[in-house]
Amino acid sequence: MAVIGALYTVAVCFLCYYSIFYNIHINQRGSVCLVASAISLVALIIMLYTRKQIITRISSFIILPAMLPVVLLYFGRWEIIIPVIVTGVVILLLSGAGEGAKTAIGTIILLMYIFGALGYFLFTSFFVTATNKSIVKEGESPSGKYRYSVVNTEDSSNGSTAVYVEPNYADVKYPLVTFTLKNQERIVYLERPICEEINIQWDTKSRQDITTELNSISDDITVHLSNSELEALGQPFDSRLQLSDINVYYLFKIGKTAHDVEPIRLDTLTDDQLAVFNIGRDMNGKYYVLAPSQELLTEMEAVSGDKLYFSDMTADTMELFEDIETDDYGNSMYSIEADNSILLNTLNDQQLADLGVSETGDVMTFNDKICFRYYVAEIEDYYNTESRSLSVDLLN
Repeated sequence: MAVIGALYTVAVCFLCYYSIFYNIHINQRGSVCLVASAISLVALIIMLYTRKQIITRISSFIILPAMLPVVLLYFGRWEIIIPVIVTGVVILLLSGAGEGAKTAIGTIILLMYIFGALGYFLFTSFFVTATNKSIVKEGESPSGKYRYSVVNTEDSSNGSTAVYVEPNYADVKYPLVTFTLKNQERIVYLERPICEEINIQWDTKSRQDITTELNSISDDITVHLSNSELEALGQPFDSRLQLSDINVYYLFKIGKTAHDVEPIRLDTLTDDQLAVFNIGRDMNGKYYVLAPSQELLTEMEAVSGDKLYFSDMTADTMELFEDIETDDYGNSMYSIEADNSILLNTLNDQQLADLGVSETGDVMTFNDKICFRYYVAEIEDYYNTESRSLSVDLLN
C-alpha cells in the first residue's frame, strides 16, 4: 500500500517536470478539478494508512518541494494546484516522522516557497518586458505537422506583427489536459508597425523544387550541420578545422597581412606555418598539438610524448589549448574551430534526403512573401523536440 501511495508522489514529480518544460492547456476545468481531487483524496487515505512506512515518510517530504515550480509556473490553475497542495500539507503534518524532522523540513519548505515566489516575482517584474499581445489569427499547415499564430504586439514603438510557427507533433495530450513544449515557437516573419492586412497562404512543394528555388536566389546559401552529418557527407572533422581571430603578429609570421581577417583553413597552411600556431599534422592529415601544456595533458589524461589530436578534444580542452598562447591581458592569440557549414548548391537530392529533408512539405506565405519552408526547418533542425535544457527562457 505504501508503494501504491508513492506512485502519487511520482505523478507529482512528473507534473513538476511538465511545468518546467511544457505549457498547460486545460480543456474542462471542472472535470479536471474533480479528477485531481478524487485522486488526491485516495492517495491521502492510502498515505495516512501507511504513514509509518519509510516510503510514505519520504514521499511526504517530496510532494511540497516538487509542487513549487508548478505553483509558480502554472499559477492560477487552482483546479490542479489546490488538491495536491492540500494533500502534501496534510500528509507532511500527519506522517509518521518525528516532530523534530517534520518541523525542520516544514521550515525549509516554507522558506523555499517564500524565496522562490519572491525571486520569480522580481524576475517577471524587472526582466520580462511588459507588452500587450493579442493573437489575431492561428491555424495549422495542410499536413498538420506545423501550427502557426499571427500575433500583434502593442508597445512604445508603434507595435509589430509577428508570425510564429511551431511543431504540431510535440504535444502531450490527455483526455482533459494538453501540454505543449515550451520555447518551440519560431518567429518566421516580423513587421513594424502593426500590419493591418493579414493574408496567410499554405502550399505543398517538393524537395527538388525548393532546392532549385533557393539556389536561384543565391549561390552562397550555407547549411549548418552536425559533425556526424558532415562526416557522412565525406567532410571529416580535421578537413574543416580553421583558425580565426588571429593576432596580427601571427598573421605576419605566416606571410599574411593585417587585412586577412577571414578564417584560415588548416589544410591551406604548410607544416612550418602550422608550427607557428603550435599545431602539427601527421601522415593521415590529422592535426594535433605540437607542445601541449601540462594542464592540457592532465585534462586529456595523457602523458608527455602522446599526440593530442583535435578530433579527440572537447570544447573545454580546445579552450585550454587556446590559452597556451595569450597576450598581456590574458586573451587568446587565435581561436581554432571546425567549420560546420556547407554550401547548399553542393548537396544533391539524395544527400538532402539522407539529411532528413522530406520529399514534400509545407510552405507558408504571408502577404505574398514566403516566410517559412519545411525544407529549411528540417535541414537546420529548427525544432529539436527531444532536447531538454534548463534556461531562463523557461520562466518567461
